[in-house]
Amino acid sequence: MKAWIDAADRLSPWPEATVVVTGLGTSGYAAACGLESLGAHVVVLDESASPSNEQKAQILRTLDVDVRLGVGSTSTLPDDCDLVVTSPGWRPTAPLLQQAAERGVPIWGEVELAWRMMHPDKVIPWLGITGTNGKTTTVGMLESILRAGGYRAAAVGNVGRPIVEALLDEVEYDVLAVELSSFQLHWMHTVALHSAVVTNLQPDHLEWYAHEADPMAAYAADKAKIYHHVSRACVYNVADPATRTMVEEAEVTEGARAIGFTLGIPAVSQLGVVEDLLVDRAFVAQRHDSAMELCKAEDVRPFAPHNIENALAASALARSFGVKAKAVRQGLQDLTIGDHRIQTIAEVGGIRYVDDSKATNPHAAASALRAFDRVVWIAGGQAKGTRFDDLITQYRGKLAGVVLFGIDRHVIADALARHAPDVPVRIIDSTDTGAMEDVVTLAMSLATAGDTVLLAPGCASLDMFTGYDARGDAFAAAVARQTGPGS
Repeated sequence: MKAWIDAADRLSPWPEATVVVTGLGTSGYAAACGLESLGAHVVVLDESASPSNEQKAQILRTLDVDVRLGVGSTSTLPDDCDLVVTSPGWRPTAPLLQQAAERGVPIWGEVELAWRMMHPDKVIPWLGITGTNGKTTTVGMLESILRAGGYRAAAVGNVGRPIVEALLDEVEYDVLAVELSSFQLHWMHTVALHSAVVTNLQPDHLEWYAHEADPMAAYAADKAKIYHHVSRACVYNVADPATRTMVEEAEVTEGARAIGFTLGIPAVSQLGVVEDLLVDRAFVAQRHDSAMELCKAEDVRPFAPHNIENALAASALARSFGVKAKAVRQGLQDLTIGDHRIQTIAEVGGIRYVDDSKATNPHAAASALRAFDRVVWIAGGQAKGTRFDDLITQYRGKLAGVVLFGIDRHVIADALARHAPDVPVRIIDSTDTGAMEDVVTLAMSLATAGDTVLLAPGCASLDMFTGYDARGDAFAAAVARQTGPGS
């Protein structure tokens, strides 16, 4: 290993280094391109020789990147490896990463690589967002607000666009809105954000941490890393004490402030809600006795309590960067939320059909349930080691019925039997993608005028679908077939 790697930046002697990139997914491909631009000798390893990977491999090989695809390609770490840049989905227990750790070879993620690529002379401020739920919506809101404020901004990271890709862009950005998953944070070492928020903390992805003595504590510790070395504002959720504790325990840059957000009336150094207004009592000179209006609650779309929280979190980050109040309102009004997030897809016979397939854990499903009065809940999929007892205990009074499907359907069924035995439950045993037709049929049979049929699975989707988007599309198509003309 080269001695300079630990302190490496953009100007380090990269042509001397051999860097192994694990995985040729979106972040792996970007990392390989970034390392090639620095002049490093790059070796990319991926077990999959899919058509997509072969296409990317052909492009990289024209840049003299060594790409090795196929079964067994990731079994052994090359002897001359000076650094590993790993894809976020790779667990620390992966044999190649264990080999690197045993040999003392540093392991970075694409996020860490991007941070090093900016230094020492091309530094762009990062506003970071993590949390169990709300990350993608919040980062979209933040990007829109920043652009409304006149900044050249981009949403990057876990939202889908690698940070390295943005750094290689011809656009010279003023600021980046960075969504960070726990996996990405795990492999982050020296990143120091301008401001950061943890939107909330609930059990999720515990299977990734199954090797740890306390998976939930390990998951939380990775989330908390986003606050370390923050220079301006550590934003936390007043309703989620765990996020405040993270701020209190973080080693921040001197002068960084703790800023809360709440659905209630804000205290000093908080953003909150007064009647139907979102207000700032943190980034105003007279915060001890007044607050500044940012926007109306109706400017937040789709309207739901947890989306108001997302808007407050995004607004806090934007305000920490100096964005004017009027740009907050304009940015929220300009925003178009992606599909499958509390999306009303039909309203027939007094019954509303809502697609929240993006709700891939119990906490996200709970947020969706909170938004409606009486619900026929469609749930199930891959539970990822999480439990549903608290959710059902809290929202059983809203449930007109439940339809369950997917591989872990009985995890939810058992929780319903314990905590809501009187709620009608229908279970679909088929795991074929066509089962969504039966799911919708049963949900319609349980619903009456005034009810909401809500797809908020509380589980991941890969047991039956290619992703949460495909699951949501299947739901929407089934609803259209069964409620449309001639149905």
